[in-house]
Amino acid sequence: MADTAIYGLMAEFQDPSALVEATRRAVDAGYRKLDAYTPFPIEELAEALRFRDRRLPLLVLAGGIVGGLSGFGLQYWINVINYPLIAGGKPYFAWPNFIPVTFEMTILFAALAAVFGMIGLNGLPLLYHPVFNAPGFALASRDRFFLVIEASDPKFDRHATGEMLRGLTAHEVVEVAN
Repeated sequence: MADTAIYGLMAEFQDPSALVEATRRAVDAGYRKLDAYTPFPIEELAEALRFRDRRLPLLVLAGGIVGGLSGFGLQYWINVINYPLIAGGKPYFAWPNFIPVTFEMTILFAALAAVFGMIGLNGLPLLYHPVFNAPGFALASRDRFFLVIEASDPKFDRHATGEMLRGLTAHEVVEVAN
């Protein structure tokens, strides 16, 4: 193998069960910076990768709170401070009237936080990724399954990681160039 810098090593598998088992064994071996590519979603794969990112739900919660406070605050400012007007004998601060707008602003801001948070946390738009140039990677959208262990992983050793991937019933193991 060449001594040039690489992105990582990619193992190709023929079926999803082999990929899930290989992912479990790689994670159990101590690898943490790895990713899997499949032509369709595999539920067990997220569990095997130990994917537990909790940032998006917190972003959606924060967006909902900001939206609710914004809607309520805007109505309070308009009806009580900026343009106080008694309508139908109601007081300036008639909070039950604020509920529909507050609810709608909560939903709007939470939805926008979900969309833009997902885009940002997924690193999109991603116009280039090193795995796109790996030989045979075009089959990832058809009928093959790939596991990539990144070279930035603390446990990564080009030779030892390659041997470990070959021992996991991989059809082929290739280097992914930067």
